[in-house]
Amino acid sequence: MVNLVIFDVDGTLVDSRAFIVETQRRTFFAHGLTPPPAAAGLSLIGLSLREWLEQLAGPDAPIDAMMATYRRFMGVLRNDPQYREALFPGIKGLLARLAPRGDVALALATGHQMASVGELVSSFGWHGLFRTVQTPDNAPSKPDPGMILNAIAATGAAPSATVMIGDSTFDMVMARAAGVTAVGVSWGYNPPVKLYAAGADRVVDSVEALRFMLDARFPPPGGV
Repeated sequence: MVNLVIFDVDGTLVDSRAFIVETQRRTFFAHGLTPPPAAAGLSLIGLSLREWLEQLAGPDAPIDAMMATYRRFMGVLRNDPQYREALFPGIKGLLARLAPRGDVALALATGHQMASVGELVSSFGWHGLFRTVQTPDNAPSKPDPGMILNAIAATGAAPSATVMIGDSTFDMVMARAAGVTAVGVSWGYNPPVKLYAAGADRVVDSVEALRFMLDARFPPPGGV
């Protein structure tokens, strides 16, 4: 039986704080709107872009136009070293350790659209790393469990052999709704108290602690 490890992207694998805040700021100013506090935008990361903007700007805002503007600024800022996303320390090694294991399938579940995920895959050299990638292009936005259920169906994993790892309350609610283990990370955009309140089974404080947790849950063949 395959063991399935599903990762969120922003705030879990990728430190995108500066990138998100600046893209948000420029998008709101471009449409004559006052940007919300940075913390407000970061706390909602995980939603689809449409839902994220609707909650930040309100349903009466020009959401379609703002989505197009946001995506345009994403392209600009990804080429700016000051704002470019980076992997959190230790993530590259964790993924490299998990990827060769035949008993573990890796997956992504993210609020990014598939085109944006493709850019991250190219940037970080993730080609072939994830067995399945779930986005709002092929499932409802978080916290609906659809992304996790799709990943389970794509890999043949059982819910009991599936772990969802994320930094948002939406990740935890989604995991609980799908009947899988919900693991929060403390280095993202939501504090542990919120993650536990949303249903986290456990919150880890470091990538090393996450590695130990995964090794305990899915012992490496031969105890490596």
